[in-house]
Amino acid sequence: MRTEDIVKRLGAVPIFKELQESELAPFVKIAHTRIYKQKMYVFMQDDPLDRVFFIHSGKVKIYKTDQSGKEQIISILEPGEMFPHAGFFRQGNYPAHAEILEDANLIVIPIDKFEEILITYPELCIKLFKVLGEKIVDLQKRLEEQILHNTYEQIVLLLIRLCKSNGEPSGDHFKLTTHFTNRELANMIGTSRETVSRTINHLKKKEYISVDDAGLYVINREELKQELFY
Repeated sequence: MRTEDIVKRLGAVPIFKELQESELAPFVKIAHTRIYKQKMYVFMQDDPLDRVFFIHSGKVKIYKTDQSGKEQIISILEPGEMFPHAGFFRQGNYPAHAEILEDANLIVIPIDKFEEILITYPELCIKLFKVLGEKIVDLQKRLEEQILHNTYEQIVLLLIRLCKSNGEPSGDHFKLTTHFTNRELANMIGTSRETVSRTINHLKKKEYISVDDAGLYVINREELKQELFY
């Protein structure tokens, strides 16, 4: 990857926005790129946490596994996103697995050197904390959804959330940019594939969601929100 491509990609990441190219230079200097093929692991849960990654192209699945091997999908990350957010200024391990869903080109920065530059630029620390705060709020909302809503409502809320995290506007609807199987959707909220399948079919009959020629979900987000108040 060319240096100018690294500068452009890092410049679009939330914590680096509004920085001048000269201010980005220290990060570019310590960054290198790596190509990962589909199904490769960037890291595995409990590996020593020593690097932070920025997605230039491709998609990455972040998920945890319990002692029985059951999978809990945390998120599907797309170009422009950074991971992991946890782990700065402390020793530790990666809290989850990072698996390549689509061939990816990642920008890699060693955490120790990243931290040294953060200390030099306090305003970046503030931005990083803001991003971390947004992640914490998102996790709190997910926990509340599990506590306060039944499974049907959790699936509806998941689809609404995916419109923002993995979707793009398509007229009055949102089209998801990632293929999600019923199993993957189920693993995001801890339910069964069969329950998700029944709910998806029900929502299709109500014409709240459909599937385009590429097999991607097209969602009427505003209509879907009404399902939470039926």
